[in-house]
Amino acid sequence: MAAADNCATFGLAPAMRAGGVLAGGDYQVHRDFVDFIVDGRPLLFQLSDLDAVSPLAADIPPAIFAHHVKRLLLEAEAPLPGGRCVIYGCPECEGIECGAVTAVIERDGAGGSDYVWRDFAWQTDERVDLELNGYHGIGPFRFRAAEYRAALGQLLDGAGAPGPRRKVLLIGARVAVLARLAAALRTIGVGADITQDASGVPPEELRTYGVVAFGRAVEEGQRSLVRREFERAGADVAYVDGLAPIIPLLVAQIESALDRVPLARRRLTRLVAADGEAGVEVTSTCRVRITAYRLDRFHREHTHDVFDAVLEPGRHRMSLDTKATKGQSFLVARTTGSVLVTRMER
Repeated sequence: MAAADNCATFGLAPAMRAGGVLAGGDYQVHRDFVDFIVDGRPLLFQLSDLDAVSPLAADIPPAIFAHHVKRLLLEAEAPLPGGRCVIYGCPECEGIECGAVTAVIERDGAGGSDYVWRDFAWQTDERVDLELNGYHGIGPFRFRAAEYRAALGQLLDGAGAPGPRRKVLLIGARVAVLARLAAALRTIGVGADITQDASGVPPEELRTYGVVAFGRAVEEGQRSLVRREFERAGADVAYVDGLAPIIPLLVAQIESALDRVPLARRRLTRLVAADGEAGVEVTSTCRVRITAYRLDRFHREHTHDVFDAVLEPGRHRMSLDTKATKGQSFLVARTTGSVLVTRMER
């Protein structure tokens, strides 16, 4: 623990588990949640390659969200024996059978002045074997009660709770591609609408969008008109220029644009590609998967998994299969929570 009085700092910050259309047609659900920041760093990053979210997710009903917060404040009964609470769980469901990171949460110190998280473990049923499944290098963490209660109390007041999920507006000339893209986004839990003209749309509706994605055939004049409408509405949106009519690639571009987490709190912070090589940068030990997408001269799609390994923090370079990256090709890099997209430069 960092502080001299043996207390760690406690905070909360928005986080995202990026959804996607994976190789073989599988889907990965998009989840927005609130992460725990311990000593200035996401606690999730200490759990290596764990694909999980906290119980404080944006897509659960407010009453359940508040109940999860009260459990962390010890104002509601812990869900597991021994005072154990779920710290991170499966992003696809809430079942303990899929596995969850749990910890004992208790009050300690003079007059219960501190909150303590201890005995972190991986749990798949109601009982846990700390010797076999404990995270022996993590915690215990002691948090000052005032700081801890203030951070979690904001969630109960609604000040720090995740806002409503942002939608995506799709604009392009190829209606069939837009329809497939919208269907894929909705499947992973991201709302999507299709239009050719944003004029006349009420400002409050425009402000519900987080991303505007343009197809390659949309002319600059039309793009400027759309941007002007969003500026008039005071909408904070990210603009995506679709790289190619390949649905998994476009979904990855949109997921990357939806990620508003500061770079300092991301695992994957850099992706570059040129001349058959790729470069990535990660901030903590994690698994990185790189997929190459390309169109051949007959505009047929090709997908190649070109890299999959656990990387240590820092910058890394890797050579890629020339068959996977010839012609017009693009790379998608994924970690647990982040996704980046780039074009293969020549």
